[in-house]
Amino acid sequence: MPLSHLPFYSTFILGTLGLAFHRTHLISALLCLESMMLSMYIALSAWPIENQMPSSTLMPVLMLAFSACEAGTGLAMLVASTRTHGSDHLHNFNLLQC
Repeated sequence: MPLSHLPFYSTFILGTLGLAFHRTHLISALLCLESMMLSMYIALSAWPIENQMPSSTLMPVLMLAFSACEAGTGLAMLVASTRTHGSDHLHNFNLLQC
């Protein structure tokens, strides 16, 4: 593993660990997902530069578009759940009572 890849991997792993261990609020889960998507975007943006391939610049743009859609959907779910349940605590949600 090159030393230049260490920040991308560590950011993604920290986001995954935050998502796995700090599941008290929905907003913290959304922030962990966004940090994972940001690290993947930066890694996909740096990959063509490292390999001197100017043709693969569409992939980071698509990744950024899907990340924006995921963030919008997550915030809409946050607002809807806060209005119906009164808070964004994940222990208040029950998937069997939809």
